[in-house]
Amino acid sequence: MSDTPPRNPFPPNSFPERPDIQVNPKLVLLAGLVGLVFIGVWSAVFTVPAESEGVVMRFGKFMNTQSAGLHFKLPFGVDRVKLVPVRRQLKQEFGFGTGGNSNPYQSSSQREQSDEKAMVTGDLNAALVEWVIQYRIENPKSYLFNVRNADDTLRDASESVMREVVGDRTVDEVITIGRQEIENEALVKLQALVKSYSMGIKIDQVQLKDVNPPGRVQDSFNEVNQAQQERESAINVANGEYNKSIPRARGEAAQLIRSAEGYSAKRINEAQGDASAFSAQLVEYLKAPEVTKQRLYLETMGDILPKVGSKVIIDEGASSVLPLLNLGGTEGLINGGKR
Repeated sequence: MSDTPPRNPFPPNSFPERPDIQVNPKLVLLAGLVGLVFIGVWSAVFTVPAESEGVVMRFGKFMNTQSAGLHFKLPFGVDRVKLVPVRRQLKQEFGFGTGGNSNPYQSSSQREQSDEKAMVTGDLNAALVEWVIQYRIENPKSYLFNVRNADDTLRDASESVMREVVGDRTVDEVITIGRQEIENEALVKLQALVKSYSMGIKIDQVQLKDVNPPGRVQDSFNEVNQAQQERESAINVANGEYNKSIPRARGEAAQLIRSAEGYSAKRINEAQGDASAFSAQLVEYLKAPEVTKQRLYLETMGDILPKVGSKVIIDEGASSVLPLLNLGGTEGLINGGKR
């Protein structure tokens, strides 16, 4: 075996020599200046969307706010702009989370959601409370600089207020009849707390979502709730019957009373009229007794005779009335003024 080294396939000086590259310093300087100007112009222009305001900070210190549109600032990071959505309604969810939201502070993690909604009521019962708050950013400067993180602080404040309000009520009030009062009280207290912190946030609404007892007592609570609803339904039906029957009875009673009063007034008026007529007749009778007596007799007979029907009048000296008894339609005989 030969110890001769292998032959180099490429003989020396077989590659062409690389040419020397000449760099023009002026071109490099010009390119650097152009790039620097481009970066300066790019970092000096910013745009604020229609629903936001731009907060300009110089070395981290607040300078001013800019409305929607195209604006300029000091370049190279001297001025920085924070966009704050002041014209958009934001919300935070507690105890649950809606997917696809763009606000990172809208809901917490699954583990934190379970802790958020677990609460103790005033009668030492447990309840699972889910709620939503809706708010707007009123003052961008206060929102960014008065508290360390306004959104996290708002979540903590909302949870604190809701636990306080729920802790003042029984479990029945929290789950059934007291929802509206809880929302109103929580809204007032949260607004006052946010104002005291000068967070630059306005709370528009506090709304309860699902409020349930713990899962282990859910079935029992549903049965009790159903019984209460049936009781309320029976009470409402009874009240309906009461409201339908009582007014009708009162109307009938009032009608009877008015009829009796009318009959009483009629009888009194008739009696007074008869008494007045009798008094007038007495006055005339005292003036002319015979004439008045005859007139009264004639008037009375004039009223009575038309009602008697068929009449047969005979003379007092008639010896017999038998031939007249078979006259058809004869209803009575008058003899000498006697029937």
